[in-house]
Amino acid sequence: MTDAAGGRGGFAGWKTAAAAGLLGALVGGGAVAYGSRESVRDYLLENPEVLPEAMDRLRERQAAQVISANRAALETPFAGAWAGAADGDVVLVEFFDYACGYCRKSNSDIERLLREDPRLKVVWREWPVLGPDSEAAARASLAAAQAGRFKPFYDTLFAAGRPTPEALAKARAAVGLSGDLPAEAADGELERNFQLARHLEATGTPTFIVGDRIFQGAVGYEALRDAIRETRAKKA
Repeated sequence: MTDAAGGRGGFAGWKTAAAAGLLGALVGGGAVAYGSRESVRDYLLENPEVLPEAMDRLRERQAAQVISANRAALETPFAGAWAGAADGDVVLVEFFDYACGYCRKSNSDIERLLREDPRLKVVWREWPVLGPDSEAAARASLAAAQAGRFKPFYDTLFAAGRPTPEALAKARAAVGLSGDLPAEAADGELERNFQLARHLEATGTPTFIVGDRIFQGAVGYEALRDAIRETRAKKA
């Protein structure tokens, strides 16, 4: 972009170009179907309600591009940290933290989706953002995934409430998990997940990815179900 005093109308030109870009996002393409900057400006002034919709569409397109560029990394689980159909036609990815109450709240929605949809695959990605107990739980969870005991460990630890050292020890014992993943392997996986979350501009846990869409927070069963259906329909 040129500086504020430079070519293409300086800052005023930049504002008009930004408005044109938003309107282009709204109408479905990069080019605006109006013959001049003035007509774009006039349209936006007369119809300011289109701006939030245009911004939403622009964010959706940007999110879809980021997901597409990172899809393999997002949808490839760490060892056994997945459930459902191994070759599922739709993959739901969840970034989660064992200390996250909203993640715990969403667990019943995910279980319902898995029960109802035999073609769905769910991939869980460890994203311990809520402190040392979260990180300790994530590292134990990765070890459980490597040992083929992820889901029992996941269910047991979430059922215990917060991942205190005592709760973590009980969950490990309940699934017979005695060892730990080598620090280098655990560090590498956690760093990959943090990088992916940054690319997605995720704001916290849970964060869900379905198809080309990102959902922040405990959005509920219906929103995730509808996104799965839409994703499947696009593939048909």
